[in-house]
Amino acid sequence: MVQSIKKLLVCTDGSDYSQVCCRYAAWIAEHTGASIDLLYLTDLRQFEVPLVADLSGSLGIQPYQDVLTHLQEMEKRKAAIIEKNAREIFAKEGMKNPIQFHHHTGLLVDCLEDFEKDVDLVLLGKRGEKADYAIAHLGSNMERVIRASSKPTLTTSRKFIPFTKILLAYDGGESCQKALQFLCENDALSDQELHIITVSENEDDKAAFENMEQAKSIAKGRKGTNVFQILNGNVEDQIARYVDNEEMNLLVMGVYGHRRIRYLLIGSTTTTVIRACRIPVLCFP
Repeated sequence: MVQSIKKLLVCTDGSDYSQVCCRYAAWIAEHTGASIDLLYLTDLRQFEVPLVADLSGSLGIQPYQDVLTHLQEMEKRKAAIIEKNAREIFAKEGMKNPIQFHHHTGLLVDCLEDFEKDVDLVLLGKRGEKADYAIAHLGSNMERVIRASSKPTLTTSRKFIPFTKILLAYDGGESCQKALQFLCENDALSDQELHIITVSENEDDKAAFENMEQAKSIAKGRKGTNVFQILNGNVEDQIARYVDNEEMNLLVMGVYGHRRIRYLLIGSTTTTVIRACRIPVLCFP
């Protein structure tokens, strides 16, 4: 039995993507009754850049400490603004579920294990504060969080669109089986139109047919409409093309497939697809 969604962890940096992420969190919370932990982390690395560190030598220790104190105070003010804006977004979306705000210093991927212990879903924007300056690149934390998290992770896009058409890229692996069970049993996503595709490199791939039969068996009895298709060609290209052609608004994938080592590498199917698709992606460990 798949665990119900009772608490969400929303990772924010105050960016446009994070604000949209809050809207998605509000939508999920409305459909599940989940509470929200809102997390903003001050990145330690900004206090270690050469420009700041060199001040200790040119100004002396006391002035350098004063600079650090000033920077830390600015971060507190920034955190307060981020919390205020997020709460305003939740209020505008009509969300009345409990919200708890956390501000800590550190790196998200290092702190994730502690913060996700009692949550059921992690949300973060596909890109962060520097999105306008690095359009071709993913957020610096995004891929590392997906790899490190033991919970399902939803990376959200720049534009909010409620989930109505969901695409599951299914390869028969354990991650995909958990994802499909999640889509069948959780109220937020069980009523939507679900497309399940298996991508094969050749038309006579027996494994592709077996995977599809497995998916049909798991999805049997699901409340929403199910569509099953086997596609031939490059995995990344076929998924991206299907998303565009069928106007899907949520892509669901397993982080790890049968070839687990390959999926640990940068440039894997997961990362490539998230980069290519301009819709939210829900990844299962």
